[in-house]
Amino acid sequence: MADNEKDNIEELDEDLVVVMTDEEGNEYYYREELIIPIGEKRYAILVSIDDADCDCGCEASHEEDVYIARIDVDESGEEVYVDPTDEEFEQVREAYEELIEEEDEAE
Repeated sequence: MADNEKDNIEELDEDLVVVMTDEEGNEYYYREELIIPIGEKRYAILVSIDDADCDCGCEASHEEDVYIARIDVDESGEEVYVDPTDEEFEQVREAYEELIEEEDEAE
């Protein structure tokens, strides 16, 4: 990952909650943990919110998982989260792993 991209990585407010809905209408709640810019695009690292952390009032059991989403802007100017291509996914995964390794080395 280029140094200027590392400088642009944003750690976000823990209160930012993203609701993802599957084909069956089930809602899943994620916390936007990190934004990783690669080139002109931005990618979100979304971490599931388990029942203990969720203030949504739902009774569903959430397993913790991590979701990578590309952040696009729709016709109305709103940010939307979309699935990245396989190539984009690999680029983000590698950038995230490099970031974690650098943090571990700094400790």
